[in-house]
Amino acid sequence: MSATVDDEATPSLSVLVVDDEAPAREELSYLLGQDERIHEIRTAAGAAQALEMLAHHSFDVVFCDIKMPGLSGLRLAGVLAQFAEPPQVVFVTAYDDHAVDAFDLRATDYVMKPVRADRLAEAVRRVITFGSPPAAGTEDETIPVELAGVIRFVRRSQVRYVEAQGDYARLWTASGSHLLRIPLTVLEQRWGEVGFARIHRSTLVALDHVEEIRMIDGRTTVQVGDVELVVSRRHVRELRDRLAVRGRR
Repeated sequence: MSATVDDEATPSLSVLVVDDEAPAREELSYLLGQDERIHEIRTAAGAAQALEMLAHHSFDVVFCDIKMPGLSGLRLAGVLAQFAEPPQVVFVTAYDDHAVDAFDLRATDYVMKPVRADRLAEAVRRVITFGSPPAAGTEDETIPVELAGVIRFVRRSQVRYVEAQGDYARLWTASGSHLLRIPLTVLEQRWGEVGFARIHRSTLVALDHVEEIRMIDGRTTVQVGDVELVVSRRHVRELRDRLAVRGRR
């Protein structure tokens, strides 16, 4: 993809719209066609047709329904992920119960029907941002979270620390918290290589957000914003080593 954050207004995206319902397909194509950042839009009436088109033409992004006859949008995204140069995927759906699956598939965005023009424009912005060279060699992941029945998206870089809450994980950002239906251990495995460290059996911390580490009377804590988090003894050495390495970069 040739688009970058700096040339976001330049028409450059090639888009494939996949939906088995013609009215939804036509409406989404029309709305995308109003966006000057998009120069090509093609459509497919299902996953099988989409794969046939993808075999002969490359696209920057696939806007895809989830519930379709035959191969679902989720399964299509799983196939696309195996491509040598996979297109980004934006799910466009009337159902909010697949947001976690979208997270697992590294979807760029998750747009709810009926589609609003401003929300679709935001999805295009996310596609372009994800297409720019990521900092420190890693892509900033987007996490779908539910708040009062509405699916919202949080960037991983916004997450300061994560707390276990039963079988779920609570993500803490500067503006509040969000419950994610994924165990803390899964996030530890996924985010360990991109700057998150276990400091307690129930807490992960983003090393970039650690402002200071304190060791007083055998008790170790880290300061993250206006929050002080306890570091268990078994994790102190590893935390200090990782902070030292990060500080030398």
